[in-house]
Amino acid sequence: MNNKKLIILFAAFALYFLSTGVSYFLFGSVLGKNPLATSVPLPKVGQDGQVNFDEKLPKTQECPINGAKYSKQQEAWWNTHGPLAVMIENHQEARPQSGLSKADVIYEIVAEGGITRFLGIFYCQDPGQLGPIRSARTYFIDFASEYGDFPLYAHVGGANQPGPADAISQLSTYGWTSHNDLNQFSIGFPTFWRDYDRLGHTVATEHTMYSTALKLWEYAAKQRKLTNVDEDGKSWDSSFTPYKFVDDPAASERASAQSINLEYWNNSEYFVDWKYDPKSNLYKRENGGASHLDKNTGKQITAKNVVVLFMRESNANDGYENNVHLLYGTKGSGKAIVFKDGKKITATWKKQSRTARTILTDQSGKEIVFNRGLIWFHILATDGTVNVK
Repeated sequence: MNNKKLIILFAAFALYFLSTGVSYFLFGSVLGKNPLATSVPLPKVGQDGQVNFDEKLPKTQECPINGAKYSKQQEAWWNTHGPLAVMIENHQEARPQSGLSKADVIYEIVAEGGITRFLGIFYCQDPGQLGPIRSARTYFIDFASEYGDFPLYAHVGGANQPGPADAISQLSTYGWTSHNDLNQFSIGFPTFWRDYDRLGHTVATEHTMYSTALKLWEYAAKQRKLTNVDEDGKSWDSSFTPYKFVDDPAASERASAQSINLEYWNNSEYFVDWKYDPKSNLYKRENGGASHLDKNTGKQITAKNVVVLFMRESNANDGYENNVHLLYGTKGSGKAIVFKDGKKITATWKKQSRTARTILTDQSGKEIVFNRGLIWFHILATDGTVNVK
């Protein structure tokens, strides 16, 4: 082989390895953990825009957020991003919402006027379309802060009246603005869009903002350099405190029935009922006296664990119209109730700081161990009403 052929052959090999290295770098920067580091193939996105997981694969891997078991394929997928916290409203005109049933954890708190709002934590599942998405509130940020150093926080604007309820200023103070804060006001289409026809009838504009988890994760990766690691290579879970989980008990160890009724202020449209089903070991949700459905699936929303945190509720007194902005004492400790397996557990909650995990302990001081699956947190005023049958 002459020198000319050797040079051409060497150049071809060099070009191949260079292109392979570039692809490797690009996949690593967009997906976080390098896909080449695992033999598990990542799932593909279908024509409907959702990830297609092979449901026939063994479910052996524990979701770090709520303990649910999924396949190694699904674990490889969730290891490409970090937790996503999304503000989803619960106004009557917003029901049924999209995506709530695929959240790993949900926090439900009054936003204003007795109308509740949700903070959905999405990580281990692809919920598809999410919404309607609404504005930020300071106490929701406190709970989002539990999910690592840079949890993605998606919302549409937020309370910005100077004072203790100024969520927008707080996001800046925490270093989230233009980093892990995904404010629709600064992002827009196509990551966010308005869907006026989702429910088949006209609703006010404020009830029409949507996105998908995939679009939000993609935006964070491309525009903010945030995947499962930040721009410095720090993993999202380096400071995350996971809960403890246990498999479902045998049917003989479950209660035969249980009904939970929670009253938010005096507005029956926002009262919540959970009906326990011993066969599935799930709590079925009703809101305003009707089955609460997920628009994406058409099915009733269920939870494995229902938790009530009693916290000090007060008005912000910030000069905003009708003094509607609220504050909750999210830091400190207080009374709590945990429902699982059809049973009621009297508990205590403790949260030492904004970024600290909310820890629950039973009357003996032992940390609560949750069932694997959706954990639904209700935050009520200290004099809130919970009826159990």
